[in-house]
Amino acid sequence: MQFLKSLYIHNTFFRYIAVLAGCFMLSFWIPILYPIAWILTLVLLGLFLFDIYLLYTHSKGLVANRVLPKKLSNSDLNPITIVFESFYPFKTYISLIDELPQQFQKRDFEHRTSLFRNEKKEFEYTVRPVERGEYVFGNLNVYASSALRIIKRRFVFQKDQMVPVYPSIIQMQQYDFLAISNNLTQVGLKKIRRIGHTQEFEQIKEYVAGDDIRTVNWKATAKQNQLMVNQYQDEKSQPIYSIIDTGRVMKMPFNGLKLLDYAINATLAFSNVALKKNDKTGMVSFSKKIETFVPAVQKLTHLNTILEKLYNITTEYTDSDFGLLYAHVKRKVTHRSLLLLYTNFEHISALKRQLPYLMGMAKKHVLVVIFFENTELEELISADAEDLQTIYHKTIAEKFSLEKRLMQKELQRYGIQTILTKPEELTINTINKYLEIKSRGLL
Repeated sequence: MQFLKSLYIHNTFFRYIAVLAGCFMLSFWIPILYPIAWILTLVLLGLFLFDIYLLYTHSKGLVANRVLPKKLSNSDLNPITIVFESFYPFKTYISLIDELPQQFQKRDFEHRTSLFRNEKKEFEYTVRPVERGEYVFGNLNVYASSALRIIKRRFVFQKDQMVPVYPSIIQMQQYDFLAISNNLTQVGLKKIRRIGHTQEFEQIKEYVAGDDIRTVNWKATAKQNQLMVNQYQDEKSQPIYSIIDTGRVMKMPFNGLKLLDYAINATLAFSNVALKKNDKTGMVSFSKKIETFVPAVQKLTHLNTILEKLYNITTEYTDSDFGLLYAHVKRKVTHRSLLLLYTNFEHISALKRQLPYLMGMAKKHVLVVIFFENTELEELISADAEDLQTIYHKTIAEKFSLEKRLMQKELQRYGIQTILTKPEELTINTINKYLEIKSRGLL
C-alpha cells in the first residue's frame, strides 16, 4: 500500500498513450501501422517498469526540509525556505508542493526544478498572514521523476508543522534599528523643534552658536573663563500607556487587515521605541470590560510581556464602555502619563457620547486619541463623477470625510491631542506624536 500511495502517473505518460491510440486508429486505414502500434505499446510497458525500477531502487532518493521561523509576523512578508537534495545517480526532475495553512486559502502552490546527483538546492517563498493565531503547515510533498517522465514518486516530509503568527515583529525590528541608528527621518519620522526645554539636566558644555543663551551657566563660565551652558535632555522614565479599543468599530478591514491589528502592530513597534528611549510602557485593552492591563515598566524584557498580551487580543462585536475605561484609568494609573487611545469614530454623535470620559482622562494625563481615515472614501472622493449615482456617492463620502475633520477639531478644542491617520501610516504617525510630545515637554 505504501508503494501504491507513492506512485503517480506523469502527465507525459498520457501523451504517449494518446500517440498509441492515434496509431491504432490510423491502422484501420493503414494496416501496416497495427503491428507497429503493438510494438510501441510493449516498449512503453517496458519503459514504465524500468522507470519504476529507477525511482524505487533507492530508498532514500530525495531529502527535503522546510525551514520555518519560530514566529511569523502579522501583515508582513515572511520568508519560508525549503532545502532539498537528490541522491539519485541520474538527473532528477522535481515538482514541489507545500501544503500551506488554510488561512491563506491557496491551493495552487507548486515549484518545479531539476537536480543532479548529490546536488543541493534552496527555494524561498514568502507568505503574508493577516490574522494572528496558530498556522499549521501540512505535508511537504516532493514528486520525483526521471528523464523518461512516465511515473512520479511521491516523498512526504514534515507533516503538520505549527507556527504562531504574532503582531508585526518585523515592523518592530525595523523601527528599532532606525531608532538606534538615528535614521528615523528615512521613513517619515521627523524631528520636532524644541520649544523651551525640560528640566532633566544632562551636562555642562562649551557654548556654540545657536545655543539658548538662557541656559548659560555663569559659575562654570567664571571658572573656565569662557561661555559654558547647561545641556538638558528629554525626561526619562515617564509612564506611557497604549489603550486599544477592541469593540466592533475596530473590526473594519483595510487591505485585508483589521483596524485592531493595525493598532496592535503600532503598539508593539511604539512600545519598543519608547523603552529604548528609557520610558516606562504599559498597555490596556477594553471593550465591555477591561480585558488586559499591563502596568508601565521600564525594562526591555517587559516587551515580551506586552507581545504575549497583544497576541491574545481579539475583537468584540459590542460597543465599548468608555466610562469603564475612565474609571479604570483613574483607579490604576495614578501618575501623570501619556495615554495613546486607539479607537475609531465614524459619526460625530458617537464621539460626543464619549467626550465627557475623554475630557476626564485628559484632565490628569496627556491623552492622544488616534482614529482612522477611511481610505476607500478618499479614493471615491478623488475619482471623477460621470453620472448622477456617482455624484450622490461622492457627496455622501465627502460628508463622512468632513465629519472626521470636525471630530479632530472638536477634540482639539478641549485640549485633547489627536491623530487622524491612514491605517498603513499609523505606526509612523504615532511615533511622530510621541517625539513631538517629548520634545515640547508636555508630559
